[in-house]
Parts: sequence; structure tokens; C-alpha cells
Amino acid sequence: MSWIANFVRPKLQKLVGGSKEVPDNLWYKCPDCGQMIFHRDLAKNLKVCQHCDHHMRLGANERLEMLFDDGVFEKVEVEAPITDPLKFRDVKRYTERLKESKAKTKSNDAIMVAHGKVSGAQTVMAAFDFAFMGGSMGLAVGDGVIKAARLAVKQHAPLVVLTSSGGARMQEGIHSLMQLARTTIAVEEVREAGLPYIVILCDPTTGGVSASLAMLGDIHISEPGAVIGFAGQRVIEQTIRETLPEGFQRAEYLLEHGMIDMVVPRKNLQAELAKVIDLLMVTSKATKPMTVTTKSTAIVEAEILPPVTVTNAEIKSDADSKKDGIESRDESKK
Repeated sequence: MSWIANFVRPKLQKLVGGSKEVPDNLWYKCPDCGQMIFHRDLAKNLKVCQHCDHHMRLGANERLEMLFDDGVFEKVEVEAPITDPLKFRDVKRYTERLKESKAKTKSNDAIMVAHGKVSGAQTVMAAFDFAFMGGSMGLAVGDGVIKAARLAVKQHAPLVVLTSSGGARMQEGIHSLMQLARTTIAVEEVREAGLPYIVILCDPTTGGVSASLAMLGDIHISEPGAVIGFAGQRVIEQTIRETLPEGFQRAEYLLEHGMIDMVVPRKNLQAELAKVIDLLMVTSKATKPMTVTTKSTAIVEAEILPPVTVTNAEIKSDADSKKDGIESRDESKK
């Protein structure tokens, strides 16, 4: 067999002119319906299956290009924190996993922060990338969310976070769990500035990310069929020993039960996001808190109310009236 493959076949191919090598990435198989889709058709349809409308996962850069006007935005670099605080190792070293993910996604970590225009309105976005270690949230992701929040406050712009994550990054242990609190505080900074915080829930949004910044938005928008929850469906079924309803933890199920506000197909997402930003920014400007500098509460009250001069005679008269009131009350009891 090796003689045929190594000698006869090359001779025949050379004789008849050979055959061109066909790239492997021309056709993609839909994970939901199994249909084959040509790569140009898939890209044109924003990685949505034309046969069953299944929304495939996108990278962080692809999502930002899809939402910003003309795909133009300015990326914000996030400083790299401690790479491996726990010197973690399982089957591979944590540092090796980071190198592989960086080479695969061409990103420094599982989040990308950028700012640009959405329908003409200045907007700051932070997009998770599930291809980078499952979009897990560690120190770098926490720093990215904080940087995005403070940039939104500085530019007086809405903050939009696109979540696609399996939760906290176990290789960073307690450091990753601390990001739940840090990102929650970052969201509060945006709120205190009177600015909108919008969350776009992408498939999947689970674990510590769903338990923190993902469910704190003023408006929650989701793509169709996205998995949204904390624990996995199998874990829940084993814990409560019951079969969960059909479609549990899917975007449509959460919409029916009031957990999210909108389920929007990917092709309409930019238009719907622009409407929400326009509405919330008008409300934000109308209700923007006024910053008033005052010397102190006592001084302000003194400026509003003139000082009152009380004489000794008035003090004595007030004391006598109180004494008479007490005596009359005692007599009535008797």
C-alpha cells in the first residue's frame, strides 16, 4: 500500500497534470442541524446558519466589528497583570495554556476593550472571547472591565459588555473569585456617573461571570439560543433529582420568565443596540445628578436661616410653661 501511495500515485498525478490542493476551511458544518455551509455564505450571514438560524460563536474582534459603525473602533490596551500567581499546574502548566490561547486567538487574554461610535454615539465596549480558555475571568479580565468602566465615565459614554464565558478561571484560584467583586464595583462607578450599562449575553454566559457583571445591566439583550445560567443543567438535575423543563437556561426561557429584556437576532443587534443607547443616554442627560460644592451642612443651614436671638426672659417663660404642663398632667392622673 505504501508503494502505491508513495510511488504510483505521484507518477500518475504528474502524468495527468496533478491536482490542486483544496483548503480545509471552505466548508463548515452547522453544529445544530448538521448542514454544510460555504465559508463566504457563513461570513456574509454573520456566522448564523441559513438553514436552522443557529447562532455560532464569534470572537471578540468579530463582535466589535459587527457592532461599531463601519467596523471602525480604537482598541484599548490592558496592562498584563501577574501571569501565574499560584504557579498552577494540572496536565499542563498554566503558562503553557496561556501561550497556546494567545497563539490561537491573537489576543493577550479573554477580553478586548475598545471605544468608537454606534450610530454616531460614542460608546465603550468590552467583549469576552470564549476561544481564549473558555472566556474565563481572571486578573486580566477584571482589569479590562475596570478599564472599560473608567473610560466610559471619562468619555461620558455608555458601557456595553458582551459576555461569553464559562466563569471564573480556576488556575488563578481566589484571585479569579475576587474579580466578581472588582467588576461589580466597576459597574457601580458607571451607575454613579449616571451612565447606561448594557449587557449583551452571548453563548454561553455561565459561572462567576453570570453571578456578577453579566446580570447587573440596566438592559439585558441576548442572542437567540444562548445558554445563560450559573451551574450546568446536568449539575442542577443531579442536585435536585428532577428533570428540568425543555429549553431551560436558554435565552428564550429567560425572556419568558423576566430574567432578560430582549432576544435579538445577530443581524438586528446593532440597530437595536443603537436604539437602546439613544434612549438611555437621553434619560441619563435628563436625570444627570448636579454636583454642588458646599462648605458644610451647618454653614449651608446658617445661610438659609437667619440666626435667632433668644432672651433670658423667653427661656424662663418656656421652662415655666413646661413645669405647668407636668403639674396639670399629674393632677389629672390623681
